Amino acid sequence: MKVAIIGYGMAGSRLAAELRARRADVKVTVLGAEPHRAYNRIMLSNLLAGKIDESDVEITEAAGHGVDVRPGTAVTAIDRAARTVTTACGDVLPYDHLVLATGGEAVLPDVPGLDPLPDRVAVFRTLDDCRRILAVAGTARTAIVLGGGLLGLEAARGLTARGLKVSVVHAVDRLMNRQIDAGASGVLTRTLADLGIECVLDAATEAVESAPDHVTVRLADGRALHAGLLVIACGVRAETSLARTAGLDVRRGVLVDDALRTSDPHVSAIGDCAEHDGVTGGLVAPAWEQARVVAARLTGEDAVYRPRAVVTRLKAAGIDLAAMGTLRGDEELTFSDPARGTYARLCIDGDRLAGAVMLGDNPAVGTVIQLFDRGTPVPGDRRALLLGRALGSAPVAAVESPALMPDATTICQCNTVSKGALVRCWRAGARSIGDVVAATRATTGCGTCGDAVRGIVDWLSAVDAPSSSEVPA
Repeated sequence: MKVAIIGYGMAGSRLAAELRARRADVKVTVLGAEPHRAYNRIMLSNLLAGKIDESDVEITEAAGHGVDVRPGTAVTAIDRAARTVTTACGDVLPYDHLVLATGGEAVLPDVPGLDPLPDRVAVFRTLDDCRRILAVAGTARTAIVLGGGLLGLEAARGLTARGLKVSVVHAVDRLMNRQIDAGASGVLTRTLADLGIECVLDAATEAVESAPDHVTVRLADGRALHAGLLVIACGVRAETSLARTAGLDVRRGVLVDDALRTSDPHVSAIGDCAEHDGVTGGLVAPAWEQARVVAARLTGEDAVYRPRAVVTRLKAAGIDLAAMGTLRGDEELTFSDPARGTYARLCIDGDRLAGAVMLGDNPAVGTVIQLFDRGTPVPGDRRALLLGRALGSAPVAAVESPALMPDATTICQCNTVSKGALVRCWRAGARSIGDVVAATRATTGCGTCGDAVRGIVDWLSAVDAPSSSEVPA
């Protein structure tokens, strides 16, 4: 079977790796428009902050071993009748099954002064965007980030780590308005101010004006903000141009069924470009699960895609934020301590956690995530979850020891790796963090589970360590 994958991002590279692992006789060709091998887009904010190098964001698992990877090869046309794709350099490649993993593109606001992008303005989506931002940041003291969602706040925090004074301009009256409520936004705004980031909310941008050494953002209320760099992080839209031209059914994304097939049974779509049950992508865990399902179906298994409720984490130094589910329920509990940068809201339906927002240092956040992820009943003492402690008692620890943690506990949300999977990997012969990561892919998504994985590996090392009587002289 010949499988062609258009897009060598996180979804496309994962699918290639899944196919390679399942069937050596499947011929896989991956065509990527970007001139790089696959990289972890989630880690770009860490690259922006200077915490990691470009080599640390690379994904190399799909290269070689029967997978023909062609970076810098844009596809210009799909011929569904002939089952071929045509590249920008004129190559015509046949396929038995085609998978669209074309991802998304940054949304550019319809604001005068942004088309074409001036020299001191950049969007934040790709590795090349990150390079452009860093090049301009090297000559700037101040920056404005347009967009107060996840990506915008991560970009802002990364730039402050580079020593820039940063302002975030958001058109809505609260930050991260898709994930958190007004109360959490208020505490988050104060936390960001303490970190040197000014938030300008409920502020529509009317125009952008550029000069050789600065950019001016003019707001609808008459204010003018000046900076040496403007970063645009106003969201992502599915890249569907190839699919539309090929005559596939498209709404916001390429429409797919539970098998992730498009309106053409010989074409699938995964990741940010796909629309399943009215929902488009944007997070890594669903994209990787979609890659697993397509790989399974192409190698003879009867797999279907069942989206799981996801936990959104803000990955920015000095900020610990987790948001999940819906902020509606029969029972709602809220605690706010702006001075300490702490906010917690739990929404409970019946005896199950329907949603939550946890901001700041709360030792119960791990327990809350597990209750939501597994759908298990919440404890009778709600205060312990809300405050991280019951009144008059010590703080609640999510897990006092890995030995007390159920095997079903999900440790890596991005790759759905449980504690039991880590233990089985260790029992099968893995003896280091690197071995465990290579076998399970834990920590290779957003990376926020790194401490938990290391803690479990350290515990396993101690448990399996030979006693003094067993150590040879």
